[in-house]
Amino acid sequence: MTAPKLSIHGRLTELADATRCRLLLALESHELTVGELCTALAMPQSTVSRHLRILSDEAWVESRAEGATRWYRMAPTLDHEARALWALVREPVLSTLGARQDMARVEMVLTARRSRSEAFISSAAAEWDANVATMFGPRADLGAALALLDSDMIVGDLGCGTGSLALALAQHVAAVHAVDGSAAMLLAARTRLAGQPNVVLSEGSLEALPLADASLDVAVLMLVLHHVAEPSRVLRQARRVLRPGGRLLITDMQAHEHEEYRLQMGHVWLGFEERSLREWLAKAGFCAMRYVALPVDAAAVGPALFTMVAT
Repeated sequence: MTAPKLSIHGRLTELADATRCRLLLALESHELTVGELCTALAMPQSTVSRHLRILSDEAWVESRAEGATRWYRMAPTLDHEARALWALVREPVLSTLGARQDMARVEMVLTARRSRSEAFISSAAAEWDANVATMFGPRADLGAALALLDSDMIVGDLGCGTGSLALALAQHVAAVHAVDGSAAMLLAARTRLAGQPNVVLSEGSLEALPLADASLDVAVLMLVLHHVAEPSRVLRQARRVLRPGGRLLITDMQAHEHEEYRLQMGHVWLGFEERSLREWLAKAGFCAMRYVALPVDAAAVGPALFTMVAT
């Protein structure tokens, strides 16, 4: 329930107490806990809590819970009258020795807070990646990075497999057209993408995409090009379905000598040389190209990867 608006005399009474003014001064620029305020004002918790309760009841400050901790700050929605009164009181309060000492201790509190965080990060450097992976998944960073895509984009996941990339993309773009030539892969993708209204699944060959001309802003060939007999035909199809200025992203294996992959996994190509890709892309109508050899994951057992962007 919202507290009734106080008269000017009531507002003046609230600000007549020096402790409450010092609390407001500390909280106008920083969000602090009760314990931090006790340190900053060099006062016992009972005193700080009592004055915080008064300020909270009259909407001078607001708080939020974070686990077992409660954080306080000056209310950002103070009405015009309250702001005007605080402006009158603030400078005289700030000029007092006690307030100046409070501000110095606030900075000490913030420095200590930063130091605790920095100490933890320094001590955890060796296990940092493992801890983050355990808490959020192995590559939560890459999933979040997809938010850099424009939200109105239409993206094609060409050779979508079981739909993991399509699902990640769908959170950030207007629509995803996921295409694969395997009925079994599409069945798994439909299960994964159930309830995802902006993903359209289509069965079709990458050499003859079931998509209209100039219908995509971005086309992705993620670890699929080494499975096709004629990569140059696939790249021509990708160019056809991209709008003017559209972008193609290829991620695949660098050239390697794992001949056993042909029998074990049905690979047609043992990776790709950059030169061959550039020739195929140029013939397909792409102009600007950028090739990046990706860092090798120490836990990976397969060949090194590359990514190539073409427009």
